Amino acid sequence: MPPTLEHEQRFMAHGYHLIAGIDEVGRGCWAGPVVAAAVVLSDVVYHMPSVLAGLNDSKQLSATQRLALFDTIQRVALGVGVGMVSAHDIDALGILTATRYAMQQAVMQLPLIPQALVVDAVAFAQWPIPHQSIIKGDEQSLSIAAASVIAKVRRDQMLITLDRSYPAYGFAQHKGYGTAQHQQALRQHGLIAHHRRSFRPMVDMTTS
Repeated sequence: MPPTLEHEQRFMAHGYHLIAGIDEVGRGCWAGPVVAAAVVLSDVVYHMPSVLAGLNDSKQLSATQRLALFDTIQRVALGVGVGMVSAHDIDALGILTATRYAMQQAVMQLPLIPQALVVDAVAFAQWPIPHQSIIKGDEQSLSIAAASVIAKVRRDQMLITLDRSYPAYGFAQHKGYGTAQHQQALRQHGLIAHHRRSFRPMVDMTTS
């Protein structure tokens, strides 16, 4: 079943009208930043959700589908914000804190102040905006699914750019995830500044 606006409409029933969906990409990667996006959908989408037909969790979409939806989301959203935390800061903060920070950045980068948030999986203990954390939210909420596509496309673009500087690592193919290709490149070429040294197998490479 594709994502719907059910969670957003529950907030609207309580008088909240600017609802931001939030998701992150790259949490489990070996290299590169964790990237989060916040998306506030417009009334056009609430009145006619079919304008985002085909939208789903970004992991279930092809690169071509994501790019097409990326453009559509930008066109029909009231606001889009993106936040990121580098590999170095992930090592310093820990991945969960870094993920929360990227999400908070994404909200602050919105051109408007949301009245409520629907968030994929992550909870904020002291966030001043009413919010709901939803497990597998990118499969349930249209706003979160939109955020997942924005975050995925933006992060992929960053890793493709990184690949131009470090072509031996294959970042354009694996986007920093722990593939066999990536592991082989680590064995042959070692670590670069964009690797997360607190993650395995990188931590083992720095302590051996």
